[in-house]
Amino acid sequence: MPLFSVIVPTHGVAGRLADALDSVLAQSFGDLELIPVCDGPESPEGELVAGYAARDSRVVPLYSPPSCGLGAARNTGIGVARGTYLLFLDGDDVLVPGALATLDAELRHNADVLYFAHERVHWWSGATTKPPLPPTPRGVFAPDRAPQLTGVRLPAWSAAYRRAFLLEHRLTFPDGHFTDLGWGGLVTVAAGRVAVLRSVVVRHLLRRQGSKLNAPGEQQLHLLDQIDLVMRTAAEQGLSDERSQALFDQFFTLVLKTAAHPNRLPARHRRAFFRCAGTLYRRHRPAGFQPPAGSVGVQHRLLAAGAYSAFRTLRGANRAAAKAVRRVPRPRMPRTRARYATHLRRALDENLAVYCAYWGRGYACNPAAIHAKARELAPHIRSVFLVEPGAVDELPKGVEHAVIGSRRYWEVLARAKYFINNANFADGVVKRPGTVHVQTQHGTPLKKMGVDQSTYPVVAAATGSFKKLLNRVDRWDYNLSSNHHSTQMWERAFPGTYEALEYGYPRNDVYYTATADDVARVRERLGVPEGRTALLYAPTHRDHSTGFEARLDLEAFCEEIGDEFVVLLRAHYFYDEGRGKSSGRIIDVTRHRSSEDVCLAADVLITDYSSIMFDYANLDRPIVVYADDWEVYRETRGVYFDVTQAPPGPVARTPQELARVFHDRSYADASSRALRAEFRERFCQFDDGRAAERVVRRVLLGEPPEAIPPVVPLAERVVAPAASIFVRS
Repeated sequence: MPLFSVIVPTHGVAGRLADALDSVLAQSFGDLELIPVCDGPESPEGELVAGYAARDSRVVPLYSPPSCGLGAARNTGIGVARGTYLLFLDGDDVLVPGALATLDAELRHNADVLYFAHERVHWWSGATTKPPLPPTPRGVFAPDRAPQLTGVRLPAWSAAYRRAFLLEHRLTFPDGHFTDLGWGGLVTVAAGRVAVLRSVVVRHLLRRQGSKLNAPGEQQLHLLDQIDLVMRTAAEQGLSDERSQALFDQFFTLVLKTAAHPNRLPARHRRAFFRCAGTLYRRHRPAGFQPPAGSVGVQHRLLAAGAYSAFRTLRGANRAAAKAVRRVPRPRMPRTRARYATHLRRALDENLAVYCAYWGRGYACNPAAIHAKARELAPHIRSVFLVEPGAVDELPKGVEHAVIGSRRYWEVLARAKYFINNANFADGVVKRPGTVHVQTQHGTPLKKMGVDQSTYPVVAAATGSFKKLLNRVDRWDYNLSSNHHSTQMWERAFPGTYEALEYGYPRNDVYYTATADDVARVRERLGVPEGRTALLYAPTHRDHSTGFEARLDLEAFCEEIGDEFVVLLRAHYFYDEGRGKSSGRIIDVTRHRSSEDVCLAADVLITDYSSIMFDYANLDRPIVVYADDWEVYRETRGVYFDVTQAPPGPVARTPQELARVFHDRSYADASSRALRAEFRERFCQFDDGRAAERVVRRVLLGEPPEAIPPVVPLAERVVAPAASIFVRS
């Protein structure tokens, strides 16, 4: 039987969960079991935890549906825990080094509950604060000696609990929201021996999106349910007057804080909440309780009387409810700005969707794929693609568009209900109530993204204001992901309240729907000679470079590998062209609108660290990684994993090594196929040819999640055939 059971609910924290698990398993005191409670075995957290369980027998994965809530997840862990003492750890918090050894020394006094200090760590700056603990006697003591020490002000994860004590009193987390308050109150009522450790044990991450308990919504009503439960239990158990008064005072301080915050509750519930709270106040007020002096005491008396109107006036809620001045964005000209403000006052067009890709560079990527599917499945929704002036002539026939910066551009942005983009809309775009923003992304993250770039000076300088970036993230309602890795990294890079849609990337649908004839037509259009093996060379952008660098002498490379190969050169989308002209066996396809077409035409991909490798892997064709400057790139750009250690195929470090891969055909041998299979298993999880359909059905047609087509297993998917007989074989 271990001394400690550490229970870790994992819902919604996949991006930081590894830090939490590592902080437990790396403790110098190792007599423990770690119990992560996941949504399910196939959730991003579940897959991560499974890897830990395979490596360490102390890890015991459990599952609890997210619909059951945080309390149910913790109760699931309590039900199987074997430790003498239980600890709860949020999935994005960490134990400090040496924490369990310190607890071991303190818990020899056999307390029912040991409260300990914690640090709060700001998600962005890393600044820490240490909330003070109330004055208490030393060692183990009876709770009456420190009545202000309750579980109401201390989170469930800021204490260690003797398991036998919990079982004896049948203590579990109550249902509903504010379960920590209910749990803390019930523990306070039942505990007979408590202790306090003033050393920090847990570092708690203050999330950018804040606590869900502070968010507006009807869940605020659950606060009263938890108070009623605890105070009834206190009366039944005969809790002393002094401790009852402390519980009561702390609970109703929270009630008054909620009542005074006009946005915490929907307007239709505010008066009822106040009156219900007043009823509980009168019902549970302990004998001898005296409200605080001053204005707070006045609020207590108004609450006891249920006088909501007087309370609202006292708190200045009328001033807070005054109409806010809407921040009007600043288009280029005052008249345009005024017109945009006028359109913002008009009703939303429920059947209008706007799309944009790569900051208006053209009709491309995930937004284009969703746009095409929406015209098929949701023809009642008018779709407008936003493009720069230079991209208008390249739009497919029949695609309605608006030029960025024009009057029409600002009109559709003001009135559209749906916003679909693979980058971000302008900072000045107002997110109106009722609008739906879909961030499709435009690649699987190998390099650091979003706020994770902040510690890399070259990249951070190019990114600009992270505050503005996060303001843009706050507009997102949905964020697309093509694999669990992306879901986890987006959560870290773009912290927000959006919902992750693990539907796959719509732009990759074509890799499962294209035919051999489609492939032949694309190759002919690009000028690939019949019978040749086409190598797509697609290097990524270097943030420290001012222009495109091929990083490979393509003419010399072609000479070295022989006449059977031709090279399709595709520069990063930041550049309009690679070489400018095609010559000999090198075909510059940078200006071709569709990277998906180029991938279909290619028999083999050569890339360095471009996210195109993740998309191309769907085709199950050979991939070669040319990592000539991996160490420099890793240090200057930052990466999420080492692609040279988990590659989709052979890794070459020099031009000679790269040529050798094609001389000996190791790019297509059994070991290469094995590497690619493992890579596809990890990164092609949700791409199956129906991603765009899922997005349209869920977002534009409003179908419930359970009605969305499930992802086809990888082994059952059929991909577009390669043109090269050698590659197909």
